[in-house]
Amino acid sequence: MAATAQKHIGRNIARIREMRGMKQETLADLLGISQQKVSLLENAETLEDHKLEPIAQALELPLEALKNFSEDAFFNIISNTFNTNDNGIAILRTENYQPTFNPLDKLVESYEENKKLYERLLDTEKEKSRVIEELVRKFIKE
Repeated sequence: MAATAQKHIGRNIARIREMRGMKQETLADLLGISQQKVSLLENAETLEDHKLEPIAQALELPLEALKNFSEDAFFNIISNTFNTNDNGIAILRTENYQPTFNPLDKLVESYEENKKLYERLLDTEKEKSRVIEELVRKFIKE
């Protein structure tokens, strides 16, 4: 019976942190530890769950995902999520996309906000013109 290879938990932490674009210093700040301690964690082959839980939380993923992270699985998820069209541009598959808002409502809301801003700008310009006219009248009278 072949023994299964033990995953190097520190490499998982480092790789996930890097994929999230996070520096060791940032992770250290989130965990309330030094950057050197993060470096030690990333070199550890194994860590107890009670030490992994805050790390998983800081990396915003479930503990099991951190423990069982696999780059192959990650890239498999990405390749199943993205397709490329003929121009080689990656597009997100939207079969399961369910917005929590009505896009038309957002468009109308944006239009209304722009209308209000335009009206405020127009009122400001009218006020500016009125002030200039008053100044000109005062100047002419003097």
